[in-house]
Amino acid sequence: MAGDILLAKMPTNDLIYDVADGIATLTLNRPDKLNAWTRDMEIAVRAAMEAAEGDEGVRVIILTGAGRGFCAGADMSLLSELAANGATSSAARVLAHEKQSRLGEGSRPDYRGTYSYFPSIKKPVIAAINGPAVGLGFILALYCDLRFASDQAKFGTAFSRRGLIAEYGVAWILPRLIGPANALDLLLSARIIDAEEASRMGLVNRVFPAAAFMENVRAYALELVKSVSPRSMAVIKKQVYYGLLESLEEAAASAEKEILESLCCEDFKEGVAHFVEKRAPRFTGR
Repeated sequence: MAGDILLAKMPTNDLIYDVADGIATLTLNRPDKLNAWTRDMEIAVRAAMEAAEGDEGVRVIILTGAGRGFCAGADMSLLSELAANGATSSAARVLAHEKQSRLGEGSRPDYRGTYSYFPSIKKPVIAAINGPAVGLGFILALYCDLRFASDQAKFGTAFSRRGLIAEYGVAWILPRLIGPANALDLLLSARIIDAEEASRMGLVNRVFPAAAFMENVRAYALELVKSVSPRSMAVIKKQVYYGLLESLEEAAASAEKEILESLCCEDFKEGVAHFVEKRAPRFTGR
């Protein structure tokens, strides 16, 4: 019910939200513009993420784009508005929506930002990068937990060629994914790279042929839905992202606490039972 209310408040038709087989698919839907980013789209994606987070029937989230593109960056009308006016009333509207959102509650402040809230979502978020992911589209992909690319995908930061800087924490997350030298290469030059080079850098987890791209992405997501404890996924995701900001001593202490709690959970008992009984698991997330 809460999810329905959130989705009803989405301000645009430029996002398609669909749930099937335990997977929520968020599709940026401006194919004629290669899904260029708008203020309304920003609010809609947050609302959809919040709805998926609160839906017990959803275990995995996929973010993708309609048509030939993932997201080609900020819409030029938005860039022109910012160039003319700087901070605007539309930006204030987005900020007001962020403050009303419950996403990231209880998480560390690092993971409550405009796009950096993706790591605070307890469910895996997969970027299905079907085409160009540039500028803000590149940032969206970075903050997803996993990145699968079509062999037709392309990547670029764009910022330095617009007189801008490394936005929204990208200077923090990109070096952690591909190393400082590769990060500086992409950020300074803003050159476009293809899926093969992105894979070599470690920017994407896998590259699939365009003809069967979403089938492969969904097959991976379905494996998580059917075979993995949703509680385990939530805890492991938190461990990894918090671990980026912790010492080894802190991470080990956290793991000690989490394992003791896990041993008392239904999903642990089911994990042992289905293995011994040689059947499919029936995890509940409890």
